[in-house]
Amino acid sequence: MRGSTRTVRAEGALRTITVDQESPERLRRVLEQALVFAGAAFAAVYTCAADGEVLQMVESVGAPGSLYGVRDSYPASGHSPAAQALRRGQPVWLGTKELHERAQSRRIPAYDFSLAALPVDDGGGCLLAVSERPGGFDPEDRACLQLIADAAFIPAPPSGPEPAPDGGELPPDAFSLAMDTGRVQAGEQILELFGLAPGEFDGRVETLLSLTVPEDLPALMSVVEADHMSIGDRELEFRVLQPAGPPRWLRLRGRLLSGGEGRPARLVGSVADASTLRSDVTDVARVQRLAAALATAVTVRDVGKAVVAALRRPLRADRIALAELESDRLVVTVLDPPEPEAWPELWRSEWRTEWPDAPVRAMPTLAAALREGRAQIWPAGSPLEPALAEVGPGGLAMLPLPAGNRMAGACLIGWDTPHDFDPDERALLTAAAGLAGQALMRARAFDAEHELVGMLQRQLLPRRLPRLPGAVAVARYLPSTAGLELGGDWYDVIPLPDNHVALVIGDVQGHSAGAATLMGQMRTALRAYAIEGHPPDVVVSHANRLLMDMETDLFATCCYVDVDMEEGSAWCVRAGHLPPVLRHPDGGTDIAEAEGGPPLGVVRQAVFPMSPLRLQRGTLIALTTDGLVESHEADIDQGMRSLADQLSAANPAHLGPIADALLGNAPRSDDIALLIMRYDGMALRPRRESWTVWRVPQAVGHARRFTRRTLRSWGVTENLDAALLVVSELVTNALVHTDGRVRLDITLVNDRLRLAVADASPRTPVKPTSIGWEATGGRGILLVEALSASWGTVPVSGGKQVWAELVLEDGAPAR
Repeated sequence: MRGSTRTVRAEGALRTITVDQESPERLRRVLEQALVFAGAAFAAVYTCAADGEVLQMVESVGAPGSLYGVRDSYPASGHSPAAQALRRGQPVWLGTKELHERAQSRRIPAYDFSLAALPVDDGGGCLLAVSERPGGFDPEDRACLQLIADAAFIPAPPSGPEPAPDGGELPPDAFSLAMDTGRVQAGEQILELFGLAPGEFDGRVETLLSLTVPEDLPALMSVVEADHMSIGDRELEFRVLQPAGPPRWLRLRGRLLSGGEGRPARLVGSVADASTLRSDVTDVARVQRLAAALATAVTVRDVGKAVVAALRRPLRADRIALAELESDRLVVTVLDPPEPEAWPELWRSEWRTEWPDAPVRAMPTLAAALREGRAQIWPAGSPLEPALAEVGPGGLAMLPLPAGNRMAGACLIGWDTPHDFDPDERALLTAAAGLAGQALMRARAFDAEHELVGMLQRQLLPRRLPRLPGAVAVARYLPSTAGLELGGDWYDVIPLPDNHVALVIGDVQGHSAGAATLMGQMRTALRAYAIEGHPPDVVVSHANRLLMDMETDLFATCCYVDVDMEEGSAWCVRAGHLPPVLRHPDGGTDIAEAEGGPPLGVVRQAVFPMSPLRLQRGTLIALTTDGLVESHEADIDQGMRSLADQLSAANPAHLGPIADALLGNAPRSDDIALLIMRYDGMALRPRRESWTVWRVPQAVGHARRFTRRTLRSWGVTENLDAALLVVSELVTNALVHTDGRVRLDITLVNDRLRLAVADASPRTPVKPTSIGWEATGGRGILLVEALSASWGTVPVSGGKQVWAELVLEDGAPAR
């Protein structure tokens, strides 16, 4: 019964529209009914050219046809659905599977759709329609499309005068643009709207474009560039800058005319003040604008903003809300206006986070409308529950947002003063609901997958940065919004012995799961090589050889900076990556002149030179990936200079706001990793001395005498005998059980004395579980454990270090 009612409603709407056969808007309004009654996302009418060899599009509505690979023209003798329907005189219905198999589909979008082609009633053209609904057009949809095809009479081209070509007289509000040269002839009224006197205009279209708001330029360029302009009428609103006050809205109506006989095509039309014509905007134009906005909306928030922009001002509504339906709750994603005071008390009581979470069970009228799946309109005074009545006391429209066989959400539109709903508004609301529901489902899938990708990416990066001696560091990672692939950018901060810190940032080629996996492997490898105690060039060289041995087609870039927190010096190694940017305490900035090597994984025997950096107290060092400094508008050099300028103007006392500001206006076409450290210097510098233990008979005695002299020079007198005994045992173990070089390191920080012996063996000393009276060895480690507060071993380059710490009762102060 519902389907037959829909067909009857379609017949009534078409009968009303087709009464005026001379109306220039008739064909467009007929096509709009395909969006309203047949659930189409796109509809167009084609007619045969004068030579009968080409089918040309004369009108279209809904989403851009390029989303579905639809062309502006097809060969009349070809195998396109439009040509086949016209030749056979019968409809052609193609589902998703058939469309994927047809060679004519130049581009298949990421979501599925179905296509229908029906000959129009006069036999001289064809109706083409696209549906994104699962299963395509159902029987009632097909019946409605047949009605629309029967009503889509194609008028003959107008025989009246057109705007004159260059050199002729034009009406005051008309223009004529030559598509090959960009020369434009404009009437005096148009020049006045642009703020130009007739004598000031040079006839170049670029002059007019320069006076428009930059954000509107892409839409205008799609009209004035021949490659992007379709045959037929087009309508566009844009803004022009004013000497004072806000920009002025203008409306362009144009038609692209074929030049013929070797003459260039021309765009002719008119431009008028949009504020005086806004009430005359057709519902079809509004649906087209909404469809175009939803076609580029990728997130749920984007969908909500597009719906608000398309409906609130044209309908003069006082408030509008778009919500996702999750189980039995409506989770509101966009409110306009956003202030809580503008919404019902129940909604405010359910306010949980940034947006309210309204229970459907508290609004039975809304719940019933959602179950029925049809747009509902309640005029002023309708008996509604308070949660809805307060949204629109002067009138309320509720749009269920269907997507296939389920409900994606709802859109509420409210008026404070009594509002009359005419048939055109009802048709607009119905068409908008269908488009928004499909877009909302796509956006929900995008948001879910993007969140999963972001979570996986964050798991591969450090959860938190370590506390650093004499420095503060912050890091940021910003995933790309251009796609759902995992990125390969990473950063790391690695504490090293002797108050050294390694700052690492890198980027693996590509955006894929393989790139993210390789990123995690490279970060782990660099951290492992650094902790082993290798110098910076050796760390990067080892990582390069590891990547070469992994036999992957990907490569990686990396910047590794080893900072000595005690001395304020650093060594930088670059492997095909951007250099660090230094901000000095006086506000001056430098892009470090650090010599670089090739990317990792390209050349096995590559050389990675080390470049020195000098850090004063208060110096900022910033490392970033190319996503922050490279874009379509600026190359890397310009981006690096811009980064240096922004650091120079920043307040170095607060690193978090600096990082947020740098990423605030960054392009999102690529992943971005950013690492900033402020070097403050160490308030207490440890005292250090080292001794190379030679393998001679008196080696242990020499080590004891060196330790005694060093501690006395530092003023250490307490626990001196215990320290000498620990040194004896550690040095003896190294000489007896290992080969190669042995080094003794002594460090004093406040009241803690650290004694460490490094050797060339990776084997860790083992503490015996039991020792008999007759045993001649094995007591050394037990003595070290008994005399020290703590002890242990750490791997170092080519071996290990065994250390022990003693707490001094009267330790000498560190420098």
